[in-house]
Amino acid sequence: MFDNLCKFLVENFSSDFATWLLGESIVLTELSPKELSLEPIRADALILRQSAEIVLHIEFQTQPDKNIPFRMTDYRLRGYRRFPNKQMRQVVVYLQKTDSELVQQTTFTLEETFHRFQVIRLWEQPTETFLQTPGLLPFAVLSNTDNKVNTLQEVATVIDNITDKQMQSNLAASAFILAGLVLEKEVIQRLLRRDIMRESVTYQLLVEEGREEGREEGRSETVRLVAVNMLKEGMSIEVVAKVTGLTVEQVQELQTTEAENSGN
Repeated sequence: MFDNLCKFLVENFSSDFATWLLGESIVLTELSPKELSLEPIRADALILRQSAEIVLHIEFQTQPDKNIPFRMTDYRLRGYRRFPNKQMRQVVVYLQKTDSELVQQTTFTLEETFHRFQVIRLWEQPTETFLQTPGLLPFAVLSNTDNKVNTLQEVATVIDNITDKQMQSNLAASAFILAGLVLEKEVIQRLLRRDIMRESVTYQLLVEEGREEGREEGRSETVRLVAVNMLKEGMSIEVVAKVTGLTVEQVQELQTTEAENSGN
């Protein structure tokens, strides 16, 4: 679920991410993994954006992964095969603090093959970085802050002052979900006092789905419950689809079913 949420933020605030990761606010368009000739190793974690000169490859991780160095190398070669004249910036963003040495790895070595990529551990990044642009606001609470509650309060204040209601709703929902990695649900609900957050069980369900190791049927039911609760909280069909991984049509069908059940 966190992968889908981060993809949603990059898709809707690509210039903010370009400023952060590339150092300049350039227009980035989506690049499908299929354009790199081969099927992706792990499509749910993969974010590819491109401009005329550069390909930006981002992977967000909540947990350490020993396969990251190979995956980054593999995609660099795929990128070169498809766009030999383009630069490629590769960034792994770790969301949740850990002492694992795996999150320190920035290279892949195999005999005489060597590749380097960038790693960002959010808990080491200055909080101010994430308070300067709307698209990065949801990540502020995961940064290097001594008081995460105060930081989330500051994020909530900035979000409250956003005049675009759809953007405001999307950022509030995103901040709510990501804050769950470091704060208790009750604290988040108290600080993010938007209609879509009241009495919400969305975050808990998202975490349960993300960690679910049971049968596929159980995971599917949890995703359905997440979608239903998000709809009840007033989130748009587009946001529900992006965060849960369901299609727009599936979410619309759920919305219709719930409306019919409520009318009975």
